Amino acid sequence: MVKGFKMKLYEGKEEEYEIRHNQLWPEMIDMIHQYGGKNYTIFLDKETLTLFGYIEIEDEELWAKGADTAINRKWWDFMADIMETNPDNSPVSVDLKTVFHLD
Repeated sequence: MVKGFKMKLYEGKEEEYEIRHNQLWPEMIDMIHQYGGKNYTIFLDKETLTLFGYIEIEDEELWAKGADTAINRKWWDFMADIMETNPDNSPVSVDLKTVFHLD
C-alpha cells in the first residue's frame, strides 16, 4: 500500500529540515520499519514550502500505531519549531488521493 501526503515548512527552514532528516535518529528509522514503512521519500516544493511525502506501508492500521510511540512523539517535538503542527506537535498532514499509478 502506498501513502502520499503533504505538510508545510516555515519560511527559511528548508535547510534545517533537510539537515535533520539527513541525521535521522536510528531509533526513528527502526520505528518506521517496525510499523511497516519502507521506501520513504519526502519532496519539497521550494515555491510554496510544501512537503510531499511518499511511503510504502504494509498496513494502514499498523502504520497508524507508530504515531503513539515515544520515539515518534519525541521526533514531532524536535520538528515542531520548523513546520506547521497540531497542538500535540504532530505535523499538520493532509493525505493525498492516488489518481495514477504505474509499476
